[in-house]
Amino acid sequence: MSNNKNGSQSSSETEQLVPAAATELNNLLQIVSGTVAMLENIWTDSPGSERYFDMLRKSVDRAAKVTAQLVQHVGGTDKKIVMHPALKERIEPPPSPRSPLQVSRCIMVVDDEPMALVLLNQILTQAGHSVVTAQSGFEALDFFRKEPDRYSLILLDLAMPLMDGEETFNHLRAIDPKVVVLLNTGFIENLRLDRMIANGLAGFLRRPYRADEVTFQIHSVLENIKKGGTHDAANPSAASP
Repeated sequence: MSNNKNGSQSSSETEQLVPAAATELNNLLQIVSGTVAMLENIWTDSPGSERYFDMLRKSVDRAAKVTAQLVQHVGGTDKKIVMHPALKERIEPPPSPRSPLQVSRCIMVVDDEPMALVLLNQILTQAGHSVVTAQSGFEALDFFRKEPDRYSLILLDLAMPLMDGEETFNHLRAIDPKVVVLLNTGFIENLRLDRMIANGLAGFLRRPYRADEVTFQIHSVLENIKKGGTHDAANPSAASP
């Protein structure tokens, strides 16, 4: 009797620990990958630097593939990018470098990992956006309640203490059902992602990702909405592929 009970507890603990470990691994890989990209911009002309940057990039890619296998094994989505069905029109990537005519948009980034906030702030600022960072769901809701019309898009982490990304997302939609939220996390179960998409989530980007991947997905979501697309769950046509 005691052995069965202990075995059950061990299995339950494993089910909880593995997704948490997969999330943390992807978070760490994102930080390493983003830091490498920043260092490349600083030391790109240093003798021999490209060789070491190439080694780091390949190591991050290998680690990301192993983590992706772990994510899939425990029921997480293996997709890198998921878009709401109503926002799937092909959009051309934004011009680079930023065109002077490009309209700056305000993006709120919500993440409990300080380094992730620093990196995303840098990436999005370089892409021409203004950025507001929040280190918890509570802080994000406080910002959004005060100025709901300020933010073109909210880039939201899922695994946060006290109030996770899904709960934060639901509160944001209660304030404004048309809020544009893009989930940015290392692990999410398929069923949970499907539920959030059905409830009006604009899209999902799994960590780790390159800087151009996150800027392109933000650009794609906002351009689709600008052209008349909708991800409003209250609109039945939004759920049709």
